[in-house]
Amino acid sequence: MESPEQQHHKTAKETLRDTLFITTTKPGHRFDIFITWAIVLSVAVVVLDSVAPIAAQYRKYFHIAEIFFTGLFTLEYFLRIAMAENRKKYIFSFFGIVDLLSILPTYLNIFFHGHQSILFIRVLRLFRLFRIFKLGHFVSEGAIVANALKASKEKIVVFFSFICIASVFMGGLMFLVEHGKNPSIQNIPDGVYWAIVTITTVGYGDVLPITHAGKTLAMLVMIMGYAVIAVPTGIVTAEITNRVLAPRGKDTVVCSHCGNMDHLRHARYCHHCGEGLKE
Repeated sequence: MESPEQQHHKTAKETLRDTLFITTTKPGHRFDIFITWAIVLSVAVVVLDSVAPIAAQYRKYFHIAEIFFTGLFTLEYFLRIAMAENRKKYIFSFFGIVDLLSILPTYLNIFFHGHQSILFIRVLRLFRLFRIFKLGHFVSEGAIVANALKASKEKIVVFFSFICIASVFMGGLMFLVEHGKNPSIQNIPDGVYWAIVTITTVGYGDVLPITHAGKTLAMLVMIMGYAVIAVPTGIVTAEITNRVLAPRGKDTVVCSHCGNMDHLRHARYCHHCGEGLKE
């Protein structure tokens, strides 16, 4: 039989665990709002500290803010370890590693002074917003996209192989027509670089054709560039459409939790995540 003090202690511990790990409770929601603002402000400090004029004027305040945020996130990290039901699982989980990386650079800078560049790793704190905003609700939608990409991979590989071959071919042609006349295209790699930049519609403008033949070839490559956007998008969109709009009861049943589609019509549970399948 537990004493009232033990019951109170157990309740307080459970409340703290719920506050740290469950966002649906009122304390957990308030804690998440507080941590969200702390994450955003700490990243803002990192960003502003990289701007020399601002850093020179407010470096003292940035330093104080960094000590505060690092102390806060350190306390939160060790509280999560202490309150986690499976400590090892949390420590080596994605968010556990991100939580550690968000505080580690500051301590490394203390022992290895001068390695200021590693402090940029603190921007990884933004990844924690995925947990706070509960983007896990969109796992099923993400799984549909992932399955569509997986089903389209052979078509996409063939298409990009063609693009690579076309880039080398067009780059070689551009070298032939511009060599000796264009100082920006001195060799075939320069031509290939121009072809890739043009086909992908990036267009840096640092390498330009100057001959009439080169400009004509450039127009063909520019037109080809539309296919780079249209073809892969069409392939993946078609696969997504098949998964979203295809009759679910015809051949397969889609898991609403993980998006896996490899289930027979009579299946009741997802063989991937174990979630119940809806009729």
